[in-house]
Amino acid sequence: MTNSSIAFLFPGQGSQAVGMGGALAASHAAAKQVFEEVNDALGENLFAIMQDGPDDAIRMTRNAQPALFATSMAAVRVIEAELGA
Repeated sequence: MTNSSIAFLFPGQGSQAVGMGGALAASHAAAKQVFEEVNDALGENLFAIMQDGPDDAIRMTRNAQPALFATSMAAVRVIEAELGA
């Protein structure tokens, strides 16, 4: 399989949940870095909202969309790190 034959399918709004990305960040430095980069870009601690809620905060589009993006990209970075890509 070549790199050109790899595709990723990411979840959409509605799949977000309090706690998302926590285990990934705790076990992989590459994932933790993604969440830190997103926090820096947004100028707020989105990861804290992702981990601690409240649930209505993570459901807000302004939080849900970047949270889903961050978690998806964190997963990609972990895959890249594991495969040496």
